Amino acid sequence: MSRLSIVLPAKNEAAALKDLLPRLRATQPDAEIIVVDDGSTDDTRSLCAASGVACLSSPYSMGNGAAIKRGARAASGEVLVFMDGDGQHDPADIARLLAKLDEGYDMAVGARDWDSQAGVGRGLANTLYNWLASRMTGHEVADLTSGFRAVRAEKFREFLYLLPNGFSYPTTSTMAFFRSAYPLAYVPIKAAQRVGKSHIRPLRDGLRFLLIIFKIATLYSPLKLFAPTSAVFFLLGCANYAWTFTHGGRLTNMSTLMWSAAVIVFLIGLVSEQVTALTYRRDD
Repeated sequence: MSRLSIVLPAKNEAAALKDLLPRLRATQPDAEIIVVDDGSTDDTRSLCAASGVACLSSPYSMGNGAAIKRGARAASGEVLVFMDGDGQHDPADIARLLAKLDEGYDMAVGARDWDSQAGVGRGLANTLYNWLASRMTGHEVADLTSGFRAVRAEKFREFLYLLPNGFSYPTTSTMAFFRSAYPLAYVPIKAAQRVGKSHIRPLRDGLRFLLIIFKIATLYSPLKLFAPTSAVFFLLGCANYAWTFTHGGRLTNMSTLMWSAAVIVFLIGLVSEQVTALTYRRDD
């Protein structure tokens, strides 16, 4: 295996890192370990210094995705492992992810089971995301939002400009790899309960989770979302016209509006498809 870099985004995760960093060093003694301190106010930096671990500190919080991007740029390894700094991921599972890369995959993702989900609501949301992503890509997506993954650095850095600064970097990177035909594998894992309090807030982040659904489509093939939506508007317009013609012998504005919406939605999808194709064009 080529030189390995382990990147851990962390915001006030000193309580978890105190136990996690020694376990990482024990399981991967030759790996480069980088903690990206996302504006922490605890003793994350001093803990990293005491553990002999590199720490990239930000004066204020920029987001989980921003921390991932900073860590990916700074890492010197040919293979990158991303894992949460809250103690959910087991360092012993890193070897299983790396074994998948040795088989020829470009990315290996730790797939959580239902018992590892952070609550019923999050579990149902992730199930929906996995189903939708599987339908869009034509490949089984076992865990779209898992933050525990191993990836070839060269391939991952191709998509840094696409990654958001927030929490949805796993979704973006997964769909980007599928779109670019880079092979991706899933490895079943058990995730522990996080140490400390989660930074995700259901009310604040509810819209963000909804937007992930649209991002899944726009990052892979927008027409697969817009074309069926256009067809629904068209059929609703036809059904409304059939009803009004049968009962009143006339064409109403509602039918015309629905047919117009069908055309507009389809054209938006067509333009989005072209934009997506340009987004993934490589200028080597």
